[in-house]
Amino acid sequence: MNKGIPLGSKLWNTFDIFLIAASAVGLILSFFFHESYASDALAVISFSGLIPVAYNAIRSLVKKQLSVDLLAAIALAFSLLSQEWFSAAFITLMLAFARLFDRITDTRAKAVIASLMKYHVDKVRIRVGETVKEVNIKEVKPGDMVIVESGDRMPVDGTIISGTADVDESSLTGESELTQKKPGDQVHTATVNEAGSLIVKAERVGADTTLAHIIDLIDEASRNKNKAERFADRFTQWYIGITLVASIAMYYFGLTPRVILSVLLVVCADDIAVAVPLTFTAAISRAAKRGVIIKGSAALEQLSRLKYILTDKTGTLTRGKPKIVDVKAYGSFTSEKVMELCGMGASESRHMVSRAILQYMEEKHQTIHAPHDLEEIPGQGIMFVHDADHMLFGRLSFMKYHKVHVSEQLEKDIGAEKDAGRGVSVLSVNKEAVGLIAYEDELRPRAAEIIKETKALGVREWHMLTGDNEKAAAATAANLGLLDYHANMTPETKMAFVSKFERSRDPDVVGYIGDGVNDAASLALVDVSIAMGGIGSDAAIEAADITIMKDHLGRIPEVMRISQKAVRVMWWNFAIWGITNAVGLVWVVVGIPGLGILGPAGAATYNFLTDFLPIGNALRAGRGTKMRN
Repeated sequence: MNKGIPLGSKLWNTFDIFLIAASAVGLILSFFFHESYASDALAVISFSGLIPVAYNAIRSLVKKQLSVDLLAAIALAFSLLSQEWFSAAFITLMLAFARLFDRITDTRAKAVIASLMKYHVDKVRIRVGETVKEVNIKEVKPGDMVIVESGDRMPVDGTIISGTADVDESSLTGESELTQKKPGDQVHTATVNEAGSLIVKAERVGADTTLAHIIDLIDEASRNKNKAERFADRFTQWYIGITLVASIAMYYFGLTPRVILSVLLVVCADDIAVAVPLTFTAAISRAAKRGVIIKGSAALEQLSRLKYILTDKTGTLTRGKPKIVDVKAYGSFTSEKVMELCGMGASESRHMVSRAILQYMEEKHQTIHAPHDLEEIPGQGIMFVHDADHMLFGRLSFMKYHKVHVSEQLEKDIGAEKDAGRGVSVLSVNKEAVGLIAYEDELRPRAAEIIKETKALGVREWHMLTGDNEKAAAATAANLGLLDYHANMTPETKMAFVSKFERSRDPDVVGYIGDGVNDAASLALVDVSIAMGGIGSDAAIEAADITIMKDHLGRIPEVMRISQKAVRVMWWNFAIWGITNAVGLVWVVVGIPGLGILGPAGAATYNFLTDFLPIGNALRAGRGTKMRN
């Protein structure tokens, strides 16, 4: 349907509801009582129904477009001129329903937005010095200390300063499992503090929050059309043109106006014009409710044809959270002493390896001591002092830069650990390397199984891109069941590879999976990009076509199923529409034994009833696809 009149306004919604109710009542009275006043009522209702249809048709013609409204206006005018009041009323009923369904298409995504908007908080409590005061959310600024008690929704995106809590993040991630939060962890607007008391330092408020970005993207997605929808638009215009020419030809060859009207009523394509966009909107809304944000139906349609996947390793195929697997000591040092000193260096660092060390020591019930002085050099290591000892902890290159003595055995052990696919950090005391810690990034649960699932859904190849050396990359690929991996990649060589690969596989669809922060450039180079763990990450949300808010690799085959189901449903809609039109035309022109010839009133009734088939089928795209946690 051509939208023309602003259908979202209460006035036109009320008008269409009035037309539906009045047409239904008038048709019932006319069918059962055959009184003249019933026919008069149908005439008035039908003339009223011509107003919005004619208005939209004229607007389309001014824009040099043919719309379904033009065909409907001609059919309705024919019925009124022929005094086919029953047919005219059915056309009015049919078109009013179509406009309301069209509004459903427009507002389906907005319903998701409305459900997210309800999570906004109006009043919040903030701590100012030693006092607490309640303010409007609009008055909260970055840096304010916000108090969030048990049962409250998070009013801002920020970092926990004090307190612990179990937080329900299902409004953003679609997962019902509670997440334990402690000082230093991030929290996000719309999530719920189920148990605990928190003080959160506000970092992003209002339009800058993750929730606001999601709302903006869903709104944008509802306006983007894919190739299939644009094909449906072009098809509709050609179809209308052919129908009008065919009607003129039928009149020229002597068919009666009654038969021509019946044909027009059968073939009016208002149902398919609504059903196609509704299919994709239903699918996108389904994914959004489960924490997967899709930037419009174009991305969904591309995903349904995905053939090649390129993926970063760290944080995508692996958890991105190192785990300590080995501790080695040299000289007079023991592994316990090496761990104690490494824990001292890690105690004031937020690096992921430092966090892994502290977790390891907690599991081993080792005491964590604080250094007397500490300096962290990003990307290299930590320098710290305890009593009279000066210590370094970090990369081998960091040790050599500071002229630390590294034994031949230690260098050999480092090589062996790296060949096994592990990361290594070295500890030195007073210019002598005395120990190393080996760690590995665990593969995501079910990673190998998930890769198989995507291949069963049509993916031909997965390519893992990593900065690991050849042996380490090969070991990881073997554990994942991957045949294609590319080692020793820098950010620059990764981008060059992605660009070349995408061009070489054209016209097949190539996808890239990354974390959306380090991989933003690569995400932009492919046909369909997927960002993992987008909650709280503007870079992920902006860079990717599809953002999985929680970092679950299993969402990928699930959202592929949603996309493929949406495309299947769309083509089924065309098939249903084609079959029902063919049956209706045969019934009008030739007749069906036992049922006779279908006249204008019957054609209008037939079209009205069969309209619900593709539209009802379209709603299936948003149901029945279970997504794993």
